Amino acid sequence: MTDAAPAITVYWRPGCPFCSSLHRNMVQAEMTFEMRNIWEDPDAAAFVRSVARGNETVPTVTVGEAAFVNPSIGELQRALATQP
Repeated sequence: MTDAAPAITVYWRPGCPFCSSLHRNMVQAEMTFEMRNIWEDPDAAAFVRSVARGNETVPTVTVGEAAFVNPSIGELQRALATQP
């Protein structure tokens, strides 16, 4: 059995101030995460559209199986706390 934290993936695009702010907050909170640029990764863009009502709204973040569109750092911390 492992105590690994749920996988966190941040879907972002260059020039997005909301993405930059969330990234900075996640680094300060010492979260481990993967970044996927929706402008360079068509699969990432398709995923974002699938959870954001057809829009490419970023940041979109997954914590385990849960997806969050433009979440706050608090929302992500609560999601992490409730993951098995």
